[in-house]
Amino acid sequence: MRTIEIYDTTLRDGVQDVEIHLSLTDKLRVAKSLDDLGVQYIEGGWPGSNPTDKQFFKEMRSYDLKYSRLAAFGSTHNPKHKAENDANLKALIEAKPAVATIFGKSWDLHVTDALRIPLERNLEIIRDSVAFLKPHFEDVFFDAEHFFDGFRENRDYALSSLKAAHEASAGVLVLCDTNGGTLPSDLREIFDVVRKELPEARLGIHTHNDSDMAVANSIVAVKSGASQVQGTINGYGERCGNANLCSVIPALELKCDGKFQCLPEGKLTHLTTVSQFVAEIANLRPFLRQPYVGRSAFAHKGGIHVSAIQRNRRTYEHIEPEAVGNEQRILISDLSGRSNILEKAKKLGYKLEREDALVGDLLAEIKDRENRGYEYSSAEASFELLFYRVMGWSKRYFTPINFRVTDALLQGEEVMSEATVMVKVRGQVEHTASTGEGPVNAMDRALRKAVERFYPCISEVRLTDFKVRVLSGTTQGSPGTASHVRVLIESADKNSRWSTVGVSHNIIFASWNALVDSLTYKLFKDDPRKWPNHKP
Repeated sequence: MRTIEIYDTTLRDGVQDVEIHLSLTDKLRVAKSLDDLGVQYIEGGWPGSNPTDKQFFKEMRSYDLKYSRLAAFGSTHNPKHKAENDANLKALIEAKPAVATIFGKSWDLHVTDALRIPLERNLEIIRDSVAFLKPHFEDVFFDAEHFFDGFRENRDYALSSLKAAHEASAGVLVLCDTNGGTLPSDLREIFDVVRKELPEARLGIHTHNDSDMAVANSIVAVKSGASQVQGTINGYGERCGNANLCSVIPALELKCDGKFQCLPEGKLTHLTTVSQFVAEIANLRPFLRQPYVGRSAFAHKGGIHVSAIQRNRRTYEHIEPEAVGNEQRILISDLSGRSNILEKAKKLGYKLEREDALVGDLLAEIKDRENRGYEYSSAEASFELLFYRVMGWSKRYFTPINFRVTDALLQGEEVMSEATVMVKVRGQVEHTASTGEGPVNAMDRALRKAVERFYPCISEVRLTDFKVRVLSGTTQGSPGTASHVRVLIESADKNSRWSTVGVSHNIIFASWNALVDSLTYKLFKDDPRKWPNHKP
C-alpha cells in the first residue's frame, strides 16, 4: 500500500472562491478540523499577502497539531531583487511553518508576457528561491504553475523549470493544471514524460476544475506516480474550484483495490462531518448532490430502487455510506411505493407489514398531498410528523387559533412588518405580537413568544434557510399570481437540522404552516415521552 500525502489548500486556494470569506477565527477552526481529519499538510495562507494570514501563522504556533504539518504559500522572488532581499520570502520564514510552498512560472508565455524577463532568468529565480528557503524549513515544495499548458507549448522549457527546482532540492515538484483545461488522457502522457526525465523526484498534482476534470486528473496523476495531491474541502476555489478532496480521498482509498492510503486508519469516516463543518464555517449551503458526502449521495426515491436495496444495498449504492460517515436516506414522494414506506417506518422504529392498512393509508395521503404541491423528499421533518399522526399520535404541544400579518410602507423605502398570533398552549390562550424583517420573520417571532414560555427549548431553534416556489398547474385557469406556492423552511438547533413544508395559494399561510411544523418538530424530537417510546 502506497501512502498518498493529502495537501489541503482550503485556507488559501479555497478562500479565493467568490462566495467565501473566512475570518481569523474561522481559519483556526477549519485548521483544527483538518488536523482531526488527518490530512498531512494544511496550507494556511500566504503570509506575505495579507495581515489575516500573517496573524494566522502566529496564532497557530500555540496549537499542537496531531497529524498535520502547517505549510505557508508564496511565490518565487521578485525579478528585481535577490532571494535574500525579497520581502515575500522573508515573510514565509517569519511565519515559521514546517513547510514552505512557492509557485514559479513553468509556461514560457507567462515568463515573457507576464514577468517580462528572459527565460533563463526565470530558471535562476526558481533555483535561488528554493535554495534560499531550504535551510529554514523541514521541506520546500515547488508548485509549477501552468505546467500542463506550458508543456504543450514548450515542452523543454516546462521541464527545465522542474529541473531547476529539483537541483535546488525542492522536496516535491507539484505539477499544476492552473487553468483547469487538461484532459486525463493528456495528463497521463505528460506525467509519464516527467517521470522519465526526473526519475528520482517526488511529484505532486494540483488541479483546477474548469473542465470538470479536477478529481479525475488527480486520481490519474496518483496512478501515474504522484505521491502528493493538493486540493480543497468541497472543491472550493477560484472560478470553478479546485480538486475536491472529499471525492479524491475516498476514490483513492475505496476504489483502487487497497493500493493507496490517504488518511490515518479510521479517519475516512469523519469526511462527511468535516465537509459539512467547512461549509457551515464558509456560510455556504452544502451541495446536496456532492458525491460521497452530499446529503443526497445515498438518497433513494424510486420505489423499485428502495425495494432492491432492501434486498442488497449494492444494487444502487457504489460504496457503503458509513465508510465516509454518510448515511442512506429513503425519500418519500409521489414516486414512492410501499417499499419506501416500510423502509422509512423501519428507520423510525416500526416494523410494518407490506399489506398493513396503515401503509396504504399513508401512501395515499402522501400522494394526495404531493399532487397538491407538497414535497416530502425535501421536508423530512414534516413527513415524520405526518407519519406519526397517521400511526395514531395525537399529542399537540400547541394549537394555532389565528394569526394576522400587516405590512406598512413608512417614510422613504422602509417597510415594517407586524404579526399578531393567537395559540392555545397547555389550556391557555396566548395572544402575542411582534415586528420583524418581513412578514415571515414577524410571524416567527410572535409564534416563538407565545410558545417559548411553556417550552424554553424553542429558543435554541434558528431558521437557516427559506425557499419559495411557485407551482404551475395547481390552480386551473388562474393567473401566475394566484398559483399555489410551496414554502420550504430549514431549521436547526445545536444538534441537528430539519426541513418543513407548507403549501397554499397564499404565501403567508404556506409559510405559517411550515413554521408551525418546524417548532412542533423541535418539541417532538426533544420530548422524552414521545411515541413510540410512550404511547399517548
